[in-house]
Amino acid sequence: MSFRVRVFALILLVAVAATAATAWLTLRQATSQLRESAAADRESATRITERLRAYGAMHGTWDGIAPTVRALAEETGQRIRVGTDRQGQIADSDVLLGRDPRPGGTAPALLVDARPELTFPSSVDTGWMRTATPSVIRSYDAGVTYAACLTRFGHRVTVLPGKFGLPVFQDGGKAPGGTPGTPCTETGSGAPRKADIAAAEACPSTGRAEALACLRRVFTERTTAVAPQPLTVRLGAVDDAGQSLAAGPAAVVAAGVAAAALACALLLSRAVLRPVRALTAASQGLGEGDLGRRVPASGRDEIGELGRSFNRMADSLQDSEERQRRLVGDIAHELRTPLANLRGYLEALQDGVLEADAELLDSLHEEVLLQQRIVDDLQDLALAEAGALTYHRRTLDARELVEACRTAHSARAAAAGVALDVVGAGPGTVRLHGDPDRLRQALGNLVGNAVRHTAPVGGVVRLELTEEDGFVRIAVRDTGGGIPAADLPYLFDRFWRADAARGRTTGGSGLGLSIARQIVADHDGVVEVTSEVGVGSVFTVVLPA
Repeated sequence: MSFRVRVFALILLVAVAATAATAWLTLRQATSQLRESAAADRESATRITERLRAYGAMHGTWDGIAPTVRALAEETGQRIRVGTDRQGQIADSDVLLGRDPRPGGTAPALLVDARPELTFPSSVDTGWMRTATPSVIRSYDAGVTYAACLTRFGHRVTVLPGKFGLPVFQDGGKAPGGTPGTPCTETGSGAPRKADIAAAEACPSTGRAEALACLRRVFTERTTAVAPQPLTVRLGAVDDAGQSLAAGPAAVVAAGVAAAALACALLLSRAVLRPVRALTAASQGLGEGDLGRRVPASGRDEIGELGRSFNRMADSLQDSEERQRRLVGDIAHELRTPLANLRGYLEALQDGVLEADAELLDSLHEEVLLQQRIVDDLQDLALAEAGALTYHRRTLDARELVEACRTAHSARAAAAGVALDVVGAGPGTVRLHGDPDRLRQALGNLVGNAVRHTAPVGGVVRLELTEEDGFVRIAVRDTGGGIPAADLPYLFDRFWRADAARGRTTGGSGLGLSIARQIVADHDGVVEVTSEVGVGSVFTVVLPA
């Protein structure tokens, strides 16, 4: 029987009883309290938004809104933050009440738009509405600008209902301690602007509902510059105290559940602790370097699966350790022979057996460059696998990348007697996002391998660029001898060569494919390989467009 089933069967009775009791106690309290809380929150939100909307409609600006926000916070007990996209946060009730600002709550923001809604008498036709709308826009521009100016000078603003749903703003009196007189000059509506007329005339002339909706949208768009920006209102804070449930009955039930759970735990401990102790001892041995430690993994329950997972992890660590040892051996093998050659030549030069002519020095210099290339490739590969390889990403053209690669390797291909051409890199742009130098390095490694493994007589290496389904594919196709299917899984291993007889001077460092795959993987791509013996190979770099 599954371990999960045994645990479930043992605690099922206790869980059902505890759940039923707890649910019955909490449901009675929570239902009424949540209804009351939700109704109160809705009422508070409506009250706050209506007061703020009335302020914006009366003053034509959100300047001076702070006292209103503070009064609303004191009346409703809510934490209130208001702001606009243009001005950012305007007022915070916590700051206004002398508190440290608290993190905001999770309630969605409310949007308050103080602009009036344009209306027309039902007796007028749509043509007249289109003609009148520019004058209405101009009148509202002047009125709301006047109201905003009065507000900034501390004057009280009074509002009367006007035609077409627009307010009429008036100076309600001088500011406290100020001088009499009107600080702002009301300019009147003036002549309609050509842009307003053109916008209104763009609305349909037939269909009253459709025309009115269009004219309302025109009114909103044309008054955006002077009207109060829509106000974003955020209510609540993360530490707001909500209504609490009575704790007495719940505490009694919780104590009973805890006692039952303790008894279940004692019964389960014997079945659980034995495999856990085995896993603990094995993990300690693994941490001390004993990679051969394994645990008994019998049964089909979760404990047995945990033991098998631990054994798989130990196998993976042992394989990784073995790969690391092989890597060190491979590096030593790759460097031992050339370094021995260099040492022999240098000792011969010291003993006077050989003369340091130009040909010998060129040979030694070339050997040193080969060793330097192996070291550089190892460093690039180590950085790439550690995620520390530097990338300078930007948007680039895949066609330019392919052409640059062809140009860089054309001389080498010509010297080898291999034709190097490009297919599918015509006019137009195929965009990629990545580091062009690193991508060129990866693609160059593939092209270099293809040139080396292609016969010089009639050999062809072709770069094929395609884009489909949101991916860019760059295929390097050669007419070489191909790779046996049994060798394909090892292509990207370090220092591995399909032809064991090839050395560094003819077969490369053995790291190029590993570096190419890692660079492409860091660009969220993959390298695909297909090959047929006697026909050739195709290495395809697939990158997201």
